[in-house]
Amino acid sequence: MKRLTLLLFSAVLTFAQPDPKQDQSDARQRVRAVRAMASQGQDAIPKIVPYIRDADTSVRLEAVKALDDLGGPKTVDGLVEATRDNDPEIQIRAADGLVNVYLPGYLKTGVSGTLKRAGDSIRAKFTDTNDQIIDAYVEVPLPVIQALGRQARGGVSFEVRANAARALGILRGQAAVPDLLEALNSKDNRLMYESLVALQKIRDPAAGPGLAFLLRDLDEKVRIAALQATGILRNQKAAPEVREAIDHPLTSKTQREALEALAMIADPADRGVFLRYLNDKDDGLRAGAAEGLARLKNPGDRIVLDKVFESERSSNARVSEAFALVSLGSRQMSEFSPLQYLLNNLNVKAYRSTAIAFLTELARDYEVRQAIYPILTHATRDEKTGISIVLARSGDRDSEPYLEALLKDSDPEVMQEGTRSLRTLRTRVR
Repeated sequence: MKRLTLLLFSAVLTFAQPDPKQDQSDARQRVRAVRAMASQGQDAIPKIVPYIRDADTSVRLEAVKALDDLGGPKTVDGLVEATRDNDPEIQIRAADGLVNVYLPGYLKTGVSGTLKRAGDSIRAKFTDTNDQIIDAYVEVPLPVIQALGRQARGGVSFEVRANAARALGILRGQAAVPDLLEALNSKDNRLMYESLVALQKIRDPAAGPGLAFLLRDLDEKVRIAALQATGILRNQKAAPEVREAIDHPLTSKTQREALEALAMIADPADRGVFLRYLNDKDDGLRAGAAEGLARLKNPGDRIVLDKVFESERSSNARVSEAFALVSLGSRQMSEFSPLQYLLNNLNVKAYRSTAIAFLTELARDYEVRQAIYPILTHATRDEKTGISIVLARSGDRDSEPYLEALLKDSDPEVMQEGTRSLRTLRTRVR
């Protein structure tokens, strides 16, 4: 009897033990089910979302991939939920999928396309090109920003956190600024760098003091990003540290970036610094000096700037000197005028983004806009699209008719940019 009881107990245990092969087979079936549903399009999204909670990682991963591929607003709730997963690949793919909803096409350039998995760990390749950002009229729901903020602060790996920081910058996630500032304390160079770039894009001046400690960081890339952020956020209290970075630079590159940061802070007390570097042998320092004088707007500096602009041989410095002269009142349009030189550089790939940035700053002035408008009737494609971007960022109601005219342009690229820019402008001024 005792032997029979033991045999029966053994049989019960054997029956109760899960069969790993059976579980694996069931998981593969659920993966196939998710793929089949994904082929049905947007209507299948509500059916796919429950698989985000599956016990098997491979199933959850397939569900997130499916939502990423389907895209669109209907996937947002599911992807927000997936950001809380404990698997790093799922967290990264969920974050990239959310960005893709508001910046279509992002999945082709995002980090998730570079993932390599080894067991439970993943490796991601981050490119140094990080200039993507949504248009000002695109609204991102708060829960999306909060989900990415949680990842930036406490994702399951540094790759996850750095990727979330990048996503927050692209989505202008101002509500997550505290999370990004917390990420700066991580001591991970990639995470600190991505968080600094995100803060540059978000442009919340209140974040300036929270990153000042990185102005002395020993990593060149991190220090440069901190200097750039300090300038963009106009953190005047950090000016002493920026001056220290100029006088005792980590490298020649950090010295140039420090002078440019000081130029953006634009403290009249630094006029002597800018005049001293205006004739430096380094064209990057000459450029930074000219930008500083541009923002101080001291009429007495126009004579010396006229001289250096005429004799300048470096395009890098000459663009900045042209910016300074227009800022100080040179608004005429002629073949060799500073304003025309800036507009010409909209056609030069190497300096297009710089010219757009300078013209954006200058176009806040009504007189500068009035000088630019006539150019649109005979401008090149690159000039039209560049001016369109400038007016979107800095124009006013007087800019609307000129952007509306671009909607009838014969060039589809000009029409497309004109449409985006007009929408951005109207979001800003109304």
